[in-house]
Amino acid sequence: MTDREPKKTRSTAQKSLIRSALSVETRFVSAQELHRTLAAAGHTVGLATVYRQLNALSESGQADSITVADRQLFRACDQNEHHHHLVCEDCGRAVEVGPPGEDWIRNVAQANDFTVTSHVLEIFGLCSDCSRNRSDRESQDPGTAGS
Repeated sequence: MTDREPKKTRSTAQKSLIRSALSVETRFVSAQELHRTLAAAGHTVGLATVYRQLNALSESGQADSITVADRQLFRACDQNEHHHHLVCEDCGRAVEVGPPGEDWIRNVAQANDFTVTSHVLEIFGLCSDCSRNRSDRESQDPGTAGS
């Protein structure tokens, strides 16, 4: 027996419901978006519970968490290995991508007199649908070009 036993987590109906709702999402979603989805499906779960459970899922490695424009977003994660994402800034769609080589990371760190202890890499942009929608909106309203 060790001094630090793993923290036991209770399995509750709400926890299962939140995990299930997150698992069907194909994009990163905020706690508020997931809360609205649950409410629209007729489930009564408090927003604070959704936040708490999403953070617990993230801490346990069962969900990825990123911050975009000061919003924390979550996505179910079933991989046990370190990975990175290409994320659409408009709709939150995410694609898992391979990391740059570990040699590249070490070389950049060494060139700048750093020792790598960890890294986080997320690439943000627009998916093809959102890029096309943005182009369509700008062509309909030339006054928004470049905004």
